[in-house]
Amino acid sequence: MRDILTLIIVCACFVNISLSQQIADESFHPVIQKPEYNKGEGPVIYIDEGHHNFHTRDGRYKAFSNLLERDGYVVKPFPFKFEEETLDDVRILVISNALNEANVSNWSNPVYSAFTEKEIEVVQTWVERGGSLFLIADHMPMGGAAKDLAAAFDFEFTNGFAMDTLKPRTPAYFNRARGLIDNPLTRGRNKDEHVTEVATFTGQGFQIPKFATPILVFDDAYVNLLPEQAWSFLVDTPSHNLKGWSQGAFANFGKGRIVFFGEAAMFSAQVVGAEKIKAGMNRDDAGENYKLLLNIIHWLDNPFD
Repeated sequence: MRDILTLIIVCACFVNISLSQQIADESFHPVIQKPEYNKGEGPVIYIDEGHHNFHTRDGRYKAFSNLLERDGYVVKPFPFKFEEETLDDVRILVISNALNEANVSNWSNPVYSAFTEKEIEVVQTWVERGGSLFLIADHMPMGGAAKDLAAAFDFEFTNGFAMDTLKPRTPAYFNRARGLIDNPLTRGRNKDEHVTEVATFTGQGFQIPKFATPILVFDDAYVNLLPEQAWSFLVDTPSHNLKGWSQGAFANFGKGRIVFFGEAAMFSAQVVGAEKIKAGMNRDDAGENYKLLLNIIHWLDNPFD
């Protein structure tokens, strides 16, 4: 393993930036060559806000929502628990960085599920019957909080931090030569939708079932650090190599569709701290992230080969 001690020291330097005030960058308006729908005429996309979510429609996912609305979709918050009645009219549901109440201000073990067993059963059945689920769960404690929900779909989320040991001070770059897998979601439906590189910002790595298709795959330069407390990396912090593990994948599930990602900031556009450091889709080196997001939503809305 490549100098894991150095990696831990570098990771500690990320704490102040990562935990600084994160504000949505509402100036982020990338070009959409051809909006999917006329303004406000597309399906409703609901963003979960009923589980102490770190990302919400008008909060850290404001740029996420703005992008989809510019593509013609209607984006609404979903402030409810998951029940058959509340999901009855929902077609596309986004869950990003949900947390159990016990871990909202305590990012240390034990990490509890953000969802009850009944809610997990309801969501699984909803997807099987035709719902489209976009589940995003970041590094500890978010990965751990979504672990049980992911397991209902045979995905194995981790409560860790995915780090590139070769370039720990920069975002992780997935391109056609390194981990960005050619598939319908990265290929898009035409050349304007083709994705050649995306950037992610830490997150977690997870294992996918055989019926799923990977989008982002780690090579042997990546490790998953598993601290007892978020961002507290010690010399004896457990870790494992992430070669072959994923940070994004999709699948058909029953009559429905699922897209799972282990990193959330890549679909945001934020400015962080007093220096207003860009983080997410608004960075120059993450210029195609928004195209991947649109491809994901288009596939969840209307699958294509």
